[in-house]
Amino acid sequence: MLLNGRSVLVTGGASGLGLGTVRVLLERGAAVTVVDLPSSPGKDVAAELGVRFVAADITDTEQFDAALDEAETTGPLRAVVHCAGRGGDRNRILDKQGNAGPLDSYADVIRINLVGTYNVVRLAAQRMAKNEELLDGDRGAIVLTASVAAFEGQIGQTAYASAKAGVRGMTIVAARDLASWAIRVNTIAPGVFETPMLGRLRDDIRDGLAAGVPHPKRLGTPADFGRLATDLLENSYLNGEVIRLDGALRMAPR
Repeated sequence: MLLNGRSVLVTGGASGLGLGTVRVLLERGAAVTVVDLPSSPGKDVAAELGVRFVAADITDTEQFDAALDEAETTGPLRAVVHCAGRGGDRNRILDKQGNAGPLDSYADVIRINLVGTYNVVRLAAQRMAKNEELLDGDRGAIVLTASVAAFEGQIGQTAYASAKAGVRGMTIVAARDLASWAIRVNTIAPGVFETPMLGRLRDDIRDGLAAGVPHPKRLGTPADFGRLATDLLENSYLNGEVIRLDGALRMAPR
């Protein structure tokens, strides 16, 4: 799928991996709509980059439908890169006193990262299914975001790892389910990346994370993620894949 002139929506596009993806999409000529929370710097990003911004919660069907409406003002929605989500709460299953971890925290991480992902997929696919097929046979393409925690979650990541493993498992099923509509679905599982969350860590901790990457010994950048996401949109034979983007990193238990 050539992205030049195509309508593309990026969730979580006001910062981090999403913003890195927006920048690469613009380089390739896409018409980009950014979806992020009202508290995000989305308006500033829109003013700086000349993209559309819609404040919306991905778990809210009405709000996300309104964002899709806005994206379609630039043409039929052809692609979605879904980066929106939240980190885990680092809760142990049992605390040091042997008390069970909070269920509401676990459920909230699942609701945003897994149920929210499904909401994005189903509503975006509904729009794409109405498109005419392009010359390469695609009606649309979707890229989701998992994590290396989907493969090797660390202690305290039970909720986050569960949610991201769910996204990993969703990928091939969604790709098979939507194949009859000519809609492709792929997922990126990033490792340790330069994101606002890691930006809050001390320099020595960040340096330690970077040193643990076999090669290259650095944190991933939003541009690294954005280039892979756009490649997944453009390559019409990539479907149903979960691709680790982690410099060959394998996470330790803690």
